[in-house]
Amino acid sequence: MSKEKNKNKQEPAYHSIAKTPTGITGLDEITGGGIPKGRPTLVCGEAGSGKTLLSIEFIVRGALQYGEPGVIMAFEEKADELAANVASLGFDLEKLQADKMIRVDHVHIERSEIEETGEYDLDGLFIRLGHAIDSIGAKRVVLDTIESLFAGLSNQNVLRAELRRLFSLA
Repeated sequence: MSKEKNKNKQEPAYHSIAKTPTGITGLDEITGGGIPKGRPTLVCGEAGSGKTLLSIEFIVRGALQYGEPGVIMAFEEKADELAANVASLGFDLEKLQADKMIRVDHVHIERSEIEETGEYDLDGLFIRLGHAIDSIGAKRVVLDTIESLFAGLSNQNVLRAELRRLFSLA
């Protein structure tokens, strides 16, 4: 009788999260189809661990393989430096930009100029990011590296509030 009960027992239904394929060899397999669609994904690691290369490959493969234009907003490296760094991978960032498949925007942030006033916000950055996204109809966005935006902030409440606003743009 116990086998009969177990046989009729329904297994709970689990819903998987919709995924965006990255197009990066091996990454889509180990993540079960890519990264969560429409959600921010934080890539962490030490300097030199490949975060920038992974992010650029995500943008380039999205544009080339999936027809999804992308924006790279860089806070440390300039567009020409990024292009030189990924040329060895066979990526021509300048051509992709000319074809309006990607947009690379460098935003200079001088850490010594960031002062915590209690009214710190990223309105200017949000406007610039929104324009970059709209200019090519971007479906993918990379901020490299987000820690540069908040390096001078010690107020965790301001930091959380600005991160929530930033991620609500997605």
